[in-house]
Amino acid sequence: MTPKKTNTLYWTFTILFSLLMIFSAVGGLQPTQQAIELIHNQLGYPVYFIPFISFAKLVGSIFILIPNLKRIKEWAYAGLFFDLTAAIYSSIASSGKFDPMILTLLA
Repeated sequence: MTPKKTNTLYWTFTILFSLLMIFSAVGGLQPTQQAIELIHNQLGYPVYFIPFISFAKLVGSIFILIPNLKRIKEWAYAGLFFDLTAAIYSSIASSGKFDPMILTLLA
């Protein structure tokens, strides 16, 4: 694979991933009733956690789009990875099964 093709694929997937994370974060900045029901009532997290994690996802998603910030980008990817991992674990722990919808609301 040529370096140009690799670079194009990298930025395509990075932008798609970032847009998905931004989309999922926007709804939690001012939590909707659906987000509160899922994150607080079903998973047991406190309501104040919703805007906090949403803001962190938003900032991390923006940082992965900025070129030449290698160290910060590594931390942003790590934070987003932990967010997605925690969403999957929380879903399984609270219901006993994996619900893919959790990734769109909590991720």
